[in-house]
Amino acid sequence: MSVSLIETEAALEAACARIAAAERVALDTEFHNEKSYAARLMVVQLVVGDEVMIVDPLRVRELRPLADALAGKTVVGHALQSDLKILADRFDALPGAAFDTQLAAAFCGYGMSISLADLVHDLVGLRLRKSQTVSDWSTRPLTAQQIDYLVDDVRYLFPLADALRERLDGNGRLAWFEEDVRPLVDISKYRPDAERLYLRIPGATRMNRRELGVLRELAQLRDTLARERDVPLKYIIPDDVMSGLVSLRPASREDLAQLRRLDGGARKAYGDRIVQAIAAGLALEENDLPRKSVRPPGAEREAIVACLSVLVNAIATENSLPAGLLTPRAALERVARELPASAEEIARTLDASAWRTALVAEPLHALLSGRVALTVSGAQMGNPHVERVATGGAQEG
Repeated sequence: MSVSLIETEAALEAACARIAAAERVALDTEFHNEKSYAARLMVVQLVVGDEVMIVDPLRVRELRPLADALAGKTVVGHALQSDLKILADRFDALPGAAFDTQLAAAFCGYGMSISLADLVHDLVGLRLRKSQTVSDWSTRPLTAQQIDYLVDDVRYLFPLADALRERLDGNGRLAWFEEDVRPLVDISKYRPDAERLYLRIPGATRMNRRELGVLRELAQLRDTLARERDVPLKYIIPDDVMSGLVSLRPASREDLAQLRRLDGGARKAYGDRIVQAIAAGLALEENDLPRKSVRPPGAEREAIVACLSVLVNAIATENSLPAGLLTPRAALERVARELPASAEEIARTLDASAWRTALVAEPLHALLSGRVALTVSGAQMGNPHVERVATGGAQEG
C-alpha cells in the first residue's frame, strides 16, 4: 500500500479527484480541542483504493475541497463520530454514508468500545504499534514514527469493514447496524440544541424555574460568544461563574466585578451582553420559563430501574450484545418515572428504533405489568443466569 503526504493545494486537488472516482474512503483524523470551540484538525488520514493519503491541514489551510469530495461517498472509520463532527462543525458538510467499525463490532458481540488495535488483532491477526497515542500532532515535520502510526490507523479499515459486514449479514444484524449508523451522517446530530444548553451546567437541577430561565439565556449567550471566538466555553464564562451570575443577577457591567473569576477583559468585551442576557431571563413570562428538571427517581423507582436494568442485561446476554447498545440507563429512568401503559408507549419513551422495539419494549412491558418475574437459575451448579418466568409458573422466553 503506497503512502502519499498531501502538503500542497495541487496535491490536495489530485487527491480529491481520486476520492471523487472512489466508492468508499477510509477516514481518520488527529485533532486538538483543548483551546478551541470546534476541534482543530492537525492531520487527516485517508485510504482511497490501495493508497494511504496523509493530508496536512497545517500546510494546506483550505480543506473545503476535501469536505466537498467526501460528500456523497461512504466513509469507513473506527469510532467515526468525532471525525465527522469536525466536518460538520468546520464545513457544515458530511459524507453520504458511513461504516463505523466500532459500532459494527458491537453488533458482532465485541462490546461497546473495542479499540481499533484489538479489533485488528482479532480479525486481521496483526498488532498495531500504538506508541504515538499521546503525540503532539501540531509539531512539524511529522516523524517517521508518527507517519507509521497514522498509516496504521487507516490501512486495515477496509478489511475490517468487509469482515464485519460479512458477520453482520451472517447473524442477521446488518439491518440493525445500518439503522444505527445512519444518524452519523445526519448534520442535525452535531448541532447543539440551544434550548437545552443550560442543562449541561452543574447545579441546574437545584434551581427554580426563574433561575433556570436566566441560566438558559446565559448558556445561549456563552455558546454564541465561544463559537464567534472559537474558544472553549469555559474561556468565556466558567461553569461556577454561570451559577454565580444566576444567584447575583448583576444589573450593570460594574456589578460583574463581584465575580472574581470573571476578569476585567471579559467584563469589558462582553459584560453588557451578559447583563442583557440576565435581564432577558428575568423578564420572561411565567409560561416561557423552562420546566423544572425532573429529580432523580426515589428509592422505589430506583428499585424499578434496577429491575429493568437486570432484564435489559439478560436480553443483551441472550443476544450476545452489549447492554448499552440496547438502551441507556437514562432511558430506563424515564420508563420508571412515566410507567408507560403499553409496549408501544415504552418504545416511544425509549425513542427506540424498530429492532430495539421488538427486542426490548415488549419484555419491559411484561415485567412492568407483572406478567413475568426475574429469577436466577443455575447458581448452585456454578452457572448462574437470569431467566424470565411467567407469573403463573411457566418460563417465558
